[in-house]
Amino acid sequence: MAITRKPQWLKRQFDPVAEGKMTALLRSLSLHTVCEDANCPNRSECFKSRTATFLILGDVCTRGCRYCAVTKGAPQMLDPEEPMHVAEAAEKLELRHIVVTSVTRDDLPDGGADHFAQTIRALRERLPGSTIEVLIPDFQGSETALNLVIAAKPDIINHNIETVHSLYPVVRPQADFARSLELLRCVKAAGLYSKTGFMVGLGETRQDVLSLMDDLVATGCDMLTIGQYLQPSKNHLPVVEFITPDQFDEYKEIALAKGIRYVASGPFVRSSYHAAEAMASMEDDK
Repeated sequence: MAITRKPQWLKRQFDPVAEGKMTALLRSLSLHTVCEDANCPNRSECFKSRTATFLILGDVCTRGCRYCAVTKGAPQMLDPEEPMHVAEAAEKLELRHIVVTSVTRDDLPDGGADHFAQTIRALRERLPGSTIEVLIPDFQGSETALNLVIAAKPDIINHNIETVHSLYPVVRPQADFARSLELLRCVKAAGLYSKTGFMVGLGETRQDVLSLMDDLVATGCDMLTIGQYLQPSKNHLPVVEFITPDQFDEYKEIALAKGIRYVASGPFVRSSYHAAEAMASMEDDK
């Protein structure tokens, strides 16, 4: 049964001034952010702090995941200037930790992997002292494509598992659970920090969540984010349950006890929320 009324702990204030300033900078460089396109509830907070998660490969996704607010359809051609524009924006924002994600581009032979690599290299050249995190699609399981990104040497490769195994046919019909786990294994085997995240409140059970954690631990995953699913519109999957803050705290403790080194778990937690602090925590824990 769908739930539409949000509990008090899910109320957020938006700051139109902070959002307007960041949007002006991004539009001047023809850039997009997942903060805007995915309707992230944290965007005012992040924009006010002059941070953002860059969205590359355009702003139209070739997949139709039923939880995601990003536009679906036929994407446009890649912008060859996009990697340089991302680096320019990151420099203007004085970012010490840079997060770059993308739409899924199954129409491209490499899924956009080389474009990711170009963006990483442009960032390294312009901000050599900053750390870089990329949140990548599954590249349809292409090891060659994944290796293009790995070879560019970002500090963190994130790939979201998104939900528990049993819900994949409904939540991510064009994705594959085992394929995503294998991607995370490859990232860890390459010696990079591996990161993933999933949503709760879509109808999963507690045992589903614990089983998923075990699967992630088996890949060697270093970092995990757990957040509440929020329905972007009436055309998206409904919320089945609002998970309490106490339950999020319990999930964090369980994941840490199972061996995941860094865990952020809470109603408003998203993949790149407080990503700079997460990176610093990993470095301090070396």
